[in-house]
Amino acid sequence: MTTTYVTGTVVGGRVELDGPPPPDGTKVRVAVDAATPPPAGESAEPTLAFMLEFAGTVPGLPADFAEQHDHYIHGTPKR
Repeated sequence: MTTTYVTGTVVGGRVELDGPPPPDGTKVRVAVDAATPPPAGESAEPTLAFMLEFAGTVPGLPADFAEQHDHYIHGTPKR
């Protein structure tokens, strides 16, 4: 499989590619450039900071779940 990289811009929720478009039916993968500032009115808050709001909110987990998650999720021996 050959990979071709193109750039574009989101306009009205659609990606407008720079240059000629690939043929209809072509599967594409879109990566958002992290250096691109968010649109006006949207937050630039990092994902991790958003997720920290929920840290420690799942009831019933063992006290060492964070350190031993492989043991609890996958059954590996405790470290």
